[in-house]
Amino acid sequence: MIHPIDYRYGSAEMKKIFDEDNRLQLLLDVEAALALAHADLGHIPSEAADEISSKAILGIVGKEEIYEEERKTNHDIMAMVKVLASKCGDWGRYVHFGATSNDINDTASALQFRDAIEIVMDRITELKGVLARLARDNIDLVCVGRTHAQHAIPTTYGMKFALFLDELKRNEERMVISYERNCGKMAGAVGTMASYDDGMELAEKVGDILNVNMAAITNQVVPRDIYAEILTNIALLGSLLDKMATEVRNLQRTEIDEAAEGFKKTQVGSSTMPHKKNPITSEKTCGLARVLYGNVIPAMLDNVLWHERDLTNSAPERAIIPESFILLDEMLMGMINVYGSLVLFPENIKRNLYMSKGKNMAEAIMIALTKKGASRQDAHEILRTISMSGDDFRMAVKNSSEIKRYLEDPEIETLLVPERYIGEARRLVERVLEDV
Repeated sequence: MIHPIDYRYGSAEMKKIFDEDNRLQLLLDVEAALALAHADLGHIPSEAADEISSKAILGIVGKEEIYEEERKTNHDIMAMVKVLASKCGDWGRYVHFGATSNDINDTASALQFRDAIEIVMDRITELKGVLARLARDNIDLVCVGRTHAQHAIPTTYGMKFALFLDELKRNEERMVISYERNCGKMAGAVGTMASYDDGMELAEKVGDILNVNMAAITNQVVPRDIYAEILTNIALLGSLLDKMATEVRNLQRTEIDEAAEGFKKTQVGSSTMPHKKNPITSEKTCGLARVLYGNVIPAMLDNVLWHERDLTNSAPERAIIPESFILLDEMLMGMINVYGSLVLFPENIKRNLYMSKGKNMAEAIMIALTKKGASRQDAHEILRTISMSGDDFRMAVKNSSEIKRYLEDPEIETLLVPERYIGEARRLVERVLEDV
């Protein structure tokens, strides 16, 4: 084992999709489907298709035999074809009939994409449930909002969670598009289907047998904008998970201390500092996101191939496709765990809400002054001057003759209560929750 994916990241079910044994079996499945489709259209004897499909099983077709043949041919698909054909007796002459290597390769990749995206969709559904629960449970938990990392005006934790949920729904829509756009091909060396009789019907039958869409038109390969879109959508989903993890990391800062990852009783935060409780899963998520972002670049470059195809896409795809899906899987599981066991500290949330002694209510007072007849610009300057003075904001507002021209003391007191200045927050959260 060399890559950390082998032993550290991703679920067993996701890794199985990209395991070499599974990949070889999928290639054999495509060869079997091609033979069955040929037979169904009367191109080859049904006995040939039955023999090929019965022998297209890894184990009957030995993995080491394929590797040995590849050492001779220096061609992975031809090696597999020759070994499979050798197992089928006289019917072996119909193995790979009319196909080019990427008819087999790209259709096998489509099967991997299909299965991997299904796992991603299941994880998204689970994470949606976690975020929906948090948004409902904390719909009225008021906290200070922060812009530019500085105190702004009040918001709610319901808003925080609903924002993540709404973005997750958009990512779900993108994944559905990727799932629907995913396709294989059975179109021959340059996409014209010249090597096949009834090529369009043949491709459709192969797709039906394998339960995967087939491309409308290709050259030698499935157009790589489809792959680039999938990897871009993976990175976009990764950026949401990165954002969610970053929020936890910031809220878990000692100086803020409003939220924290769950921490097991036996967990260790530092080998030298016994007191440490670090947001390690969130940090890992942020780190893995960087890899997802980086993998988008080769995916884009892979879309630019010479004429009807060259091989420059092949090597990067062997790395970036399994890596992106497996790391995304790890990140999704991590955020399901972090947000599923997230600890909130209401007392600290309230402490921070009141920390600025009313400064975070300057906008509310400015709006009230404007409604009472003051110039909005004059009101802004009054509140800006008080805020920058260094004086106790609450007392300065109450003692300001300019403010008291328009507002009575009880009105000022009400305006200084942050819980009263959350606008439509509850209704906005409820709107996001309606279809979850």
